[in-house]
Amino acid sequence: MPQRNEITLDPYPRKNFQRSNWMSLNGSWSFLFDDAQVFSHPSQIKEWPLKIQVPFVPECKASGIGDTGFHPRCWYQRRFEVQRIARKRILLHFGAVDYEAKVWVNGSYIGSHEGGHTPFTLDITEALSDTGDQVISVCADDDPFDLAKPRGKQDWQKDPHSIWYPRTSGIWQTVWIEEVFETYIEKLRLTPLIERWEVGCEVFVAGPCADGLQVRVRMECDGKLLAQDSYDVVHKEVHRRIAFSDPGIDDFRNELLWSPEKPTLITVHVELWDRNFLLDKVKSYTALRSVAFHGDRFMLNGRPYYLRMVLDQGYWPDTFMTPPSSESLKTDIELIKAAGFNGVRKHQKIEDPEFFYWADVLGLVVWGEMPSAYRFTHESVERILKEWVEVIDRDMNHPSVILWVPFNESWGVPDLAEKESHQHCVQALYHITKTLDPTRPCIGNDGWESTATDLLGIHDYDDQPERILKKYTSHQNIGDVLTKYRPGGRVLTVEGYPHGGQPVMITEFGGIAFVDPSERTSTWGYSSVQSSGEFRRKYEKLMDAIHRVDLFCGFCYTQFTDTFQEANGLFKADRTPKFSINAMARATRGAGYTRGELLSTPQPPPLPPPEPDLDL
Repeated sequence: MPQRNEITLDPYPRKNFQRSNWMSLNGSWSFLFDDAQVFSHPSQIKEWPLKIQVPFVPECKASGIGDTGFHPRCWYQRRFEVQRIARKRILLHFGAVDYEAKVWVNGSYIGSHEGGHTPFTLDITEALSDTGDQVISVCADDDPFDLAKPRGKQDWQKDPHSIWYPRTSGIWQTVWIEEVFETYIEKLRLTPLIERWEVGCEVFVAGPCADGLQVRVRMECDGKLLAQDSYDVVHKEVHRRIAFSDPGIDDFRNELLWSPEKPTLITVHVELWDRNFLLDKVKSYTALRSVAFHGDRFMLNGRPYYLRMVLDQGYWPDTFMTPPSSESLKTDIELIKAAGFNGVRKHQKIEDPEFFYWADVLGLVVWGEMPSAYRFTHESVERILKEWVEVIDRDMNHPSVILWVPFNESWGVPDLAEKESHQHCVQALYHITKTLDPTRPCIGNDGWESTATDLLGIHDYDDQPERILKKYTSHQNIGDVLTKYRPGGRVLTVEGYPHGGQPVMITEFGGIAFVDPSERTSTWGYSSVQSSGEFRRKYEKLMDAIHRVDLFCGFCYTQFTDTFQEANGLFKADRTPKFSINAMARATRGAGYTRGELLSTPQPPPLPPPEPDLDL
């Protein structure tokens, strides 16, 4: 199969599950809006009036359409060439389609998927012609007024308002096909276990499985072999713990551990053999690292680690939720680190997998957060649960992901403080998360109205540093804070669910809006300033106050970039800093900038040089 890549996104879409024999289907597709939902099968469509550049949504400029109206249904069609080969299967992959997708190949219905943020794969082999052109058709249903589906920050009004952004519909992540044998590796799960100096390795096989199948695993770091072995496939699965030689001395141990300061990755090669015949091989990676809360502190690799995070909405002016390129994601992470942060909270969005790859490679911790629904119904709960399970399954192999957040600020559970059904919903998602991934902490509902959580997250947009200090440093214990203050007018813990000693973190604050006078239109922010200099001074004072609150095990500042009308970013939407990025880094890291580095690090990473500022 030829390998093509028609837009600027990086070649293979899944960096932690790579195969060599694949083809991108990004690029120009035929397209039409079906607002009246007239069509139910692609054969009914006689004319395709538009062309769209996949994977950019029709609402954004980069798609070539840029129509931000209300469109409940749209259709896609594309021709491609692939040849059927005996004993081979052709898999069709979609990174994400918003919200419900139905797929046909050569007029034959193949399957569907519900959920606007998670990937799905369809085996299209039986619908293919032996040679020549193949035709793929996709119908995407996305009711713009449905508040019972996970929609994140997508606005239900005609124009974006307040903290809500333009709607997106249809294909918004990469589409590709790949060729495999009838028996192939379907899924790989890698779990670091640094307490025993091991990596848990689970391999799941699809297709017919005869006796004698074996999985061979090789793990390397910087070209050095760490482990290599083979395992029999039993009931289409392999479950093993692969132990490394314990180096024994802390200096040597630290060389192999992953952290934002030293993001060491372990390359993993997995092969599936039928006796002497190679059926499949994938390349992946993992890392040795552990995350947990202990007492009042976050622990990375068993050491206290101060979290300096920034809220990241993950939008771009011309491409909306789809990154313009792989390089743009890499640049975002480099800017975030240059500004002094060691982590991001991906807010109300399941980001493109390429982002997590760069976070793994460059060293940035990430909180994964479920996009919210805004009604509480049986259907909304079912939708959230289904998609959240898929989110965890997609991203749990990434070492950069350190925490899960299924709910934010009681969105989707609006009566959380009063109704037991809403409380049980948050508790259920918390426990499901901990069941599926017992290796990471979870915040059941971030911001306030806490019931089930490993961390008490507080959202407080008070813009007066002296009041922040008074609130959180003048009391003898956290109980006084919880009973006296109600940021956002909400109780911090729900009655009947008292604080159980979990660590405390201010997980949203700041939100200072600044727009150059020459660029001002209709903007929004939690507070505002009139000049770059005033913005810098206010940010420095606010950060100084946060760093002086020993109660907090870290912080998450709102936000990384301006996002449409919400102008409270440290950077403009085009990623230009609003004041000196060097000054930003100094304030973010705090006086002496030693909090937030691993205690085992002899010297903290140096700040950027004072002059010149980062050239953007």
